[in-house]
Amino acid sequence: MQSQVAPSVMPSRRLSLQFAAPIALVLGVLGAASLFAQVAGERGIAPVASSTDIEVSGIEVNVTSDNPNDARMNGWLEAQRIAWERIDGPEIPDSRLQSLVSAVVVEEERLGPRRYIARLGVIFDRQRAGSLLGGEGARARSAPMLTLPVMLTGGSAVMFEYRNPWQRAWAETQLGSSTIDYVRPSGAGGESLLLTYGQTGRRSRAWWNTVLDLFSAADVVTPVARLEYSWPGGPIEGQFTARYGPDNRYLSSFTMRADGPGQLPDMLRRAVARFDEIFRRALADGTLRPDPTLSLDMVEISPELRALIEQGRLAEAVEQADADGLVGPVATETGTTGAQPVQTATVSSISVQAATPDPRSFDAALTGIRGVAGVRGLSVSSTAIGGTSVVQVNFAGSITELADALRAAGWQVTVGNNALAIAR
Repeated sequence: MQSQVAPSVMPSRRLSLQFAAPIALVLGVLGAASLFAQVAGERGIAPVASSTDIEVSGIEVNVTSDNPNDARMNGWLEAQRIAWERIDGPEIPDSRLQSLVSAVVVEEERLGPRRYIARLGVIFDRQRAGSLLGGEGARARSAPMLTLPVMLTGGSAVMFEYRNPWQRAWAETQLGSSTIDYVRPSGAGGESLLLTYGQTGRRSRAWWNTVLDLFSAADVVTPVARLEYSWPGGPIEGQFTARYGPDNRYLSSFTMRADGPGQLPDMLRRAVARFDEIFRRALADGTLRPDPTLSLDMVEISPELRALIEQGRLAEAVEQADADGLVGPVATETGTTGAQPVQTATVSSISVQAATPDPRSFDAALTGIRGVAGVRGLSVSSTAIGGTSVVQVNFAGSITELADALRAAGWQVTVGNNALAIAR
């Protein structure tokens, strides 16, 4: 019986193997295509270049003249006068007013044979107009703030996954004259995978430090827009909430309404200006400041504070040396006792590879390394959740001493060539 069954089984196995290879190839191609689709395509809008010029937007004009060209010029001149009044400029002739204007932005316009109807924006050159406006001089600006515009609509939350009107409003608004230093990602490449709505709910400082370092930012602000459509083509209710920091703290909120999809861009532009006012007030009253639990390498420290920090580090070094027996009474030639000079340990840079199967273990590794005596600082060279992350450690001592200190803290340590591998 075995000799009769074997011939019928073996061909079926060979047949299944012949089909397995093409199926695996197809699955691999589909997997690669789906991964490419997650980062391909138009997924964000690059922000306009920041400028410190003075911009006044949303100016409505409706003028007539003998021909369309004259009507347009009269409309632009009227918009310049209105913009100058809005920023409380003094009375000056039109010829001088035009010399202060660096650009006129056409937001929307309709041109007829003798009529010009438009919504315009006027940009004044700050260097030329500042003296007439009683220039504000040098103003303190905030630390760089990573800006994550979240749009909630239709039961979904998006930022840079696809081009949306809320991210467009933030990208196309000129924010250079604001006291808030907005860092506005474009969503290009892998940014759409990293900066998602889920990121705003993370509390891990290690994760946030990694994200902020990528964009050279010190903290984060999150303007949230919840858009509710009454019916297709009908009014749109906008509920806007300002949040900030890695803990997504509430700052302020307001509501707006658009009569239809055609008025939505204008409502969102006004919402961006309202958010800027909220963040400015929060900066002025001290609420909007970098979270002390985040990395503040981008923040300039005053010489006085730096001197205090150095004194504190020196005091800690003396206490540690005293505990290790490096400082003690010794006999002098006159028979009196004195203190031995403190032995200053050489600070060396050591690479530490930590097994990080999940975000919790990554945080635990950074916290554990920072808590080891003699560690003067560390920086993350690479983050690999589910693999091995690499940390560069500045340690006051040798690699052997660091290995012993980590073992005493409960780590399993493997010593390599100027590198350590640790795991729990």
